[in-house]
Amino acid sequence: MTASKRIVLSSDHAAIALRQTVADHISAQGWEVVDIGPKTPESTHYPVHGKAAAQAVASGDCHLGIVLCGTGQGIMMAANKVPGIRCGVCSDAFSARMIRAHNNANMLSIGARVVGEGQALDIVDAFLEAEFEGGRHATRVDMIEAQGD
Repeated sequence: MTASKRIVLSSDHAAIALRQTVADHISAQGWEVVDIGPKTPESTHYPVHGKAAAQAVASGDCHLGIVLCGTGQGIMMAANKVPGIRCGVCSDAFSARMIRAHNNANMLSIGARVVGEGQALDIVDAFLEAEFEGGRHATRVDMIEAQGD
């Protein structure tokens, strides 16, 4: 399967159950899921998992990534430290759609202690269904990318 249908998922210990639900949901939609998150509930460090998932996207091995932690904030910050990653934390479907359409986000972060399962799946669907609009938004994404130089 090409990277265009490969998606990496990871989380810390706080989001294992929701990560598995998301993995099942998107796998049923035809995505090849690369789940690199922890399997047991022992405390783990979200920066490690955010970075690993982001590296899978930045390398081209996976087209997109979804990361989860308690709030979604910490793991999103860790992912965004990897050059080429544009990850946004979302707790609603509109924001998830817009980070793809306007910011060409290649990763989504969700807070497992912030949204319920149904809301999380709506967010994931909105993110995966949206497409980058380009145009004036491409100029802005280019400006974001240039800030890393």
